[in-house]
Amino acid sequence: MQLTAWDTLPYYAAVMIAILLRTVTRGTARPVLRRVARCAEYYTFFTFIVLLGAIASYPVAAATHGFVDEGLARFDTLLHFDWMTWYRVVVMHPALQRMGRMAYESIYWPPVILLGYYAWTERDRDAWRFMSRFWVAAILTLIVFRFMPAIGPLAYLWHGPVPYMPESALWQPELIPPLRLHAMHLIDLGTLRGLVSAPSFHTAAAVLYIVAAWPIRRLRVPLILLNGAMLLATPVEGTHYLTDMLIGALVAGCAVGLHDWMAHARPVPRFALAMGLTA
Repeated sequence: MQLTAWDTLPYYAAVMIAILLRTVTRGTARPVLRRVARCAEYYTFFTFIVLLGAIASYPVAAATHGFVDEGLARFDTLLHFDWMTWYRVVVMHPALQRMGRMAYESIYWPPVILLGYYAWTERDRDAWRFMSRFWVAAILTLIVFRFMPAIGPLAYLWHGPVPYMPESALWQPELIPPLRLHAMHLIDLGTLRGLVSAPSFHTAAAVLYIVAAWPIRRLRVPLILLNGAMLLATPVEGTHYLTDMLIGALVAGCAVGLHDWMAHARPVPRFALAMGLTA
């Protein structure tokens, strides 16, 4: 797979700005400049993690076989969760559509807030631990996705014209089959699509954000409310089964536990810390 050149330029520019800021402010006695440099470093590395995970989902999707929607829908039934009813309620209330879309798209605001807070308070260790856990969760998500591809409840359960197209649309049934046939050879960074249904990475991210915010008294309540809204919007806007979300929460818990276990088992340099090997 190739990356289209023009869409990579803003990312290259962001990396160069971060490197420049870090170089210029290295050893400075001015705390504001140190904080700005830290913030640029955090945001750049977090963006790298997000982009790498999103890009990696394409070749992983190409290696999958079949779909597991029947099993996911059956498990939702056992949990007494009716996705169709949830969707119809949103269809009948445009206000819920607008609020749900905004809540679902807010996934990047918590890390902006958290990493900005860590930079301003110079809590370098906490920042890298947060990003490391996120990195481990992304890896675990891709591993599970390899064995649990799904087209999502909108494509699987709803038949006929779609009265309201959620934010995630019908990307899984539209993109995964061509990827399996190797009919797609370009990944446009400007139009990356979410291909992972199970587990729900929005849910995994929300759990990680709440875990990170919990020790910070001034951020705890706002981020719990923000991520709670995102979780409520995820079934429809993310076209996820409730089972997807439960698996996503489990992935987040495993990521925290696995990362922290590795961190205490073997101390390593900061670069390895950033790659998820220590805390």
